[in-house]
Amino acid sequence: MADMDHARGRSGRAATTGPGESSPEHLLLLALSRPQEALTRARALLAARPAPSALDASVARQAVAVVLRDRGEVGTALRELRAARRLARAGGSAAREADVQATMGATLAWAGRTREALAALDAAVAASSGRLAGRVRMRRAAVLKTLGRYPEAVEDLSVALVLLRRADDEVWVARTLTHRGEVYLATGSANRAGADFASAEQMFAATGQELEHAKARHNLGLAAFAAGDVPGALRYLAEAETRYEELGAVNPDLPIDRCAVLLAAGLAVEAKREAEAALARMPPRAGPSHQRAELLFGAANAALAAGDLVDAREFARRANELFGRQGRPLWQARAELILVQARFAAGERSARLGALAVHVADRLARLRAEEASRAHLVAGQLLLARGRRADAEAHLDVAARATRRRAPLTRCVGWLARALRAQARGDRRAVLVACAKGLAAVQEHQATLGDSELRARATAHGRDLATIALREAERRRDARLLLDVSERWRATAIGRPPAPPDDPQLAAELTALREISRRLAAARDARSATTLLDRERRRLEDSVRARSHRTSGVAGAGALGSGPAGAPGGRFDVRALLTRLGDTTLVELVDVDGRFHAVTAGGGRVRDHLVGPAPEHVADPARAALRRLAHGGGTPGTDELLARLGEHLQEVLLGPAVADLGSGPVVLVPPSRLHAVPWALLPALAGREVSVAPSAAVWLRARAAPVPAERRVVLVVGPALGTGGAEVPQLHERYPDATVLSGADATVERVLAALDGAWLAHVAAHGRFRADNPLFSALHLDDGPLTVHDLRHLARAPDRLILSSCDSGVGAPLGADELLGMVTSLMSLGAAGVLAAIGPVHDEATVPLMLALHAALGAGAELPAALLAARRRTAGSTLATATGASFLATGR
Repeated sequence: MADMDHARGRSGRAATTGPGESSPEHLLLLALSRPQEALTRARALLAARPAPSALDASVARQAVAVVLRDRGEVGTALRELRAARRLARAGGSAAREADVQATMGATLAWAGRTREALAALDAAVAASSGRLAGRVRMRRAAVLKTLGRYPEAVEDLSVALVLLRRADDEVWVARTLTHRGEVYLATGSANRAGADFASAEQMFAATGQELEHAKARHNLGLAAFAAGDVPGALRYLAEAETRYEELGAVNPDLPIDRCAVLLAAGLAVEAKREAEAALARMPPRAGPSHQRAELLFGAANAALAAGDLVDAREFARRANELFGRQGRPLWQARAELILVQARFAAGERSARLGALAVHVADRLARLRAEEASRAHLVAGQLLLARGRRADAEAHLDVAARATRRRAPLTRCVGWLARALRAQARGDRRAVLVACAKGLAAVQEHQATLGDSELRARATAHGRDLATIALREAERRRDARLLLDVSERWRATAIGRPPAPPDDPQLAAELTALREISRRLAAARDARSATTLLDRERRRLEDSVRARSHRTSGVAGAGALGSGPAGAPGGRFDVRALLTRLGDTTLVELVDVDGRFHAVTAGGGRVRDHLVGPAPEHVADPARAALRRLAHGGGTPGTDELLARLGEHLQEVLLGPAVADLGSGPVVLVPPSRLHAVPWALLPALAGREVSVAPSAAVWLRARAAPVPAERRVVLVVGPALGTGGAEVPQLHERYPDATVLSGADATVERVLAALDGAWLAHVAAHGRFRADNPLFSALHLDDGPLTVHDLRHLARAPDRLILSSCDSGVGAPLGADELLGMVTSLMSLGAAGVLAAIGPVHDEATVPLMLALHAALGAGAELPAALLAARRRTAGSTLATATGASFLATGR
């Protein structure tokens, strides 16, 4: 929402049009260019002796009011404006009085007193003509826009543009274009809005309106957001925030708008935190009332997306009350939609809620709101749940029109409506077509994102579509279709990310983060205070993460997870998979509404095995037992315990599929939450080559990856290892030409340079998995942690990489069914195979396992076969068994 007096600016030059800097009139320009300077100069003028004339004092008080209002001090601003109006009247200037009256109208609207605001603006329009009439009409249009009365706002803006252009009033033309751009945004015309904002930005720069130039950058962020460019929107908003801070200005619209963008990025918790923090900064009975209401609405929307239904309803209720008092029916209907969605998500299916959903959908449609499609979708879902198919289809028909919209996520809503409508009609083919097209739309949105975390989170937008398609495949008992649908929506975030931006600030922050992390570790070892260091680490991590979120994707990249067997939104090529598998059996584990299926592919056929209820934490006991062994906690009965745990895992994860495994290697494709299962403990897998993959398409892509022409080997030793990296000197004998980095040479910069494009790399270093922030999972080197963010600077990951450190193979489930961590990041960067640990490992027991692994690699084995050979060679103790079971091979 724009500043309703002047508009939603960066140049140090003075204005090229309008009054000179020595004129009191210049204070009004300065109020929206350099507000603190304007406030100081205006107050100095009012305190001057001799006293200024009544008209000059009126201008000064008006300027003070604009600055104070923009800071949220609305009550004080209104008192200044009343004084300015009295002074204008005393000075005998009707034009001056009308201008003050217009500013008062805009400020009353900030306070939520919209009837008084419009009355004041109507009076100001009637009392003005020429250029002043253009300025007053623009301010009235801003209030009408806030109320959702867009046609009336456009009419005022059109007249204002004619009058202001005739008067060659460049600053006010730019302000009017800004408001028109915001109306275009509200009515879905992102391109026209962007053109108006870009023109306004150039004018504000040319006239030296610094604050308004910052606001223009802010608005360009909104246009980018409306066009589906989330990273671009985040960049613009970050730049605007920096400019506001430099100018000592506060824009209450910024957290409102950032909240909406964060929500689209899938960052619901961050969006809710943003809105709540902004609300906490607002004085309880002061500040712009309309913006308080919009912040409450943003907090409600974010709470709904985060699954916090109690907060969602409370925030939406409070927002609804405020919008009602402010006379804003469009925003009221939006808040009511959140109330409906929260009750629906909580399981309510009452007739009363159905009637409310229908009422809200019809109201939003009449008001031509962007949310109308979503509202009709929810109404249709509620009516379907109540068995009113004909009424439901009518609403789903309306929601389905969103498939013709430009924004991918809006089209996704339309395709979901089409899928539900087809399902209600029993048109099974149309169900699958709609789901495929909807998922393709989500993948189109993913392709605009350059950050792995945002790509993973974006999959949540397609969860309902994927669930409907999986149900249909299950209903048909079609194993190939189940595999196809599962593959179409697995590991879509694992695609080659764009090169990180050339950002010196980001590089400096990563360097500072390593130093802080190193100092934190030293402080903990010394049992010193760490509060300040922890706070600085969190600040740096937040900044690095935010900068990464602003990275744009590759235009036209399509489905990021598609590989040799898949195409964006198209069917997975099962035939190509079966051909490539040979004597290998692939087992894809699929969760359909809590029922676990093991789909096996191999030997020229695909079969579906219903295993049973989908387990949640089934691997926890086994991983806990391995963790105890890694720390020397074995007992005489540990062998039997591991055997029982392995049998249980086999029963609940594979069930009848065990009989279909054949005699060759096995590739496992589990859900993301089950990736870190110690699969080697399962009796049917203990003596096999086993690899684990995020999806069959990713496994196929790894198989097809070209082997580097240069067989360059890299060996790295990190600090504080119990064995000092004892395997590395022996590995150096095996690879005499290898690059060896240890001690002071094992820095992040040198290790990254050596790893880039290597044929084989072995890193012996402590690792740390960050469940709270998986892209900060790290390997500890001499100068600090090498994080996943650092890995993005590789042009290509090593062809095969062995990580002998604890927890290096653990990832965090994110989005619909994505896995985020070091291994998946390495695969996205071109690694064909990665071996890593899914928990703590015993340093001394790891050394012989790694030496045996490399012996097998030297004999020509691939990673899964080499891991099996190493397990067999080092078998003989419970600790050795546990150590071998703690490592997983991904890829070839």
